[in-house]
Amino acid sequence: MQAARLHEYTEEMEDALSIDEVDEPQAEAPDGVVVEVEGAGWCQTDNHVIEGQWAEYMPQDLPMTLGHENAGRVVEVGDDVTMVEEGDPVICHTVMTCGTCRPCRLGDDMHCEDLAFPGLSTDGGFADYLRTNERAVIPLPDGVSTVDIAPHADAGITAYHAVKRASRELNPGDHAVVIGIGGLGHIGLQCLDAMSPVTITAVDMKDEALSMADDLGAHHTIDPGNEDVASEIEAITDGVGARSVLDFVGADETTALAPEIVAAGGAHTVIGYGGHVHQPSQALVNGDFSYRGSLVGNYTELQELVALVERGDVDLRTTRYGLDEINDVAAKLEHGEIEGRAVITP
Repeated sequence: MQAARLHEYTEEMEDALSIDEVDEPQAEAPDGVVVEVEGAGWCQTDNHVIEGQWAEYMPQDLPMTLGHENAGRVVEVGDDVTMVEEGDPVICHTVMTCGTCRPCRLGDDMHCEDLAFPGLSTDGGFADYLRTNERAVIPLPDGVSTVDIAPHADAGITAYHAVKRASRELNPGDHAVVIGIGGLGHIGLQCLDAMSPVTITAVDMKDEALSMADDLGAHHTIDPGNEDVASEIEAITDGVGARSVLDFVGADETTALAPEIVAAGGAHTVIGYGGHVHQPSQALVNGDFSYRGSLVGNYTELQELVALVERGDVDLRTTRYGLDEINDVAAKLEHGEIEGRAVITP
């Protein structure tokens, strides 16, 4: 089969991956599942993997097939698999987990002690076929496209996980700010609108992104290139500030906004990454706010997100590309030229 493989870390996205001929995976383990990939979302994390940023956090043996947002149809199952069978459409949770360690017992999939992460620590879905396991696959309802839903395996569940946790602390009359209305942010905004009774302000530099935010339910929009974010939030919230800030950018400039825009007792959740948090401890004490990290989400949250998609509450904006266009996609995303999510269709 064909697969898009990373042979060495590089900053040059235009020729980062090569299309190689490799053996098709087999469902060797009793709980193994092989999926014919019909859609695999491209993520900013893929760019970071190419650059080597994940090497110190995740064991990576190169060459490796990338792609961690995967959906398709089951073509083979192990002897012990009962949840799915050949022909079933599925979306794949980002990680394969053991089910027996303490984090798994607590439902905290992303911190499994024996975790395998297709596309980051083992071969992923930028290929004709993907090997995963029964604990990772979620059957899809009728009428849900495997191609269109694929990016929800990471982008969607990451946004949903952050919003779900924030929503527990939000009440009618509160304000929330979504920073970055891109591939993750436009999903997070919709989840927030569906799950929480708050006033939502969207922040982005691009007119197209702000227009999309307006279409998707934002009550206010701010362009930080032309407006002072802190002053605008102060006016919108009558000086109270935002109870929750969902930062899908995670740059130095966005994390630095927290002391000025987060309400007392609120939280600035960092979902995007690449920058730093540089604040004196007194700023956190005086403001009585917190910074909070958010990493992907668990299996049941992906099930819940699929339910929102089926109900029509979350619309994923996607553009499709062939496997042979994969380096073009990497370069486009590196230069901020993709709105919504790019989906590779092997």
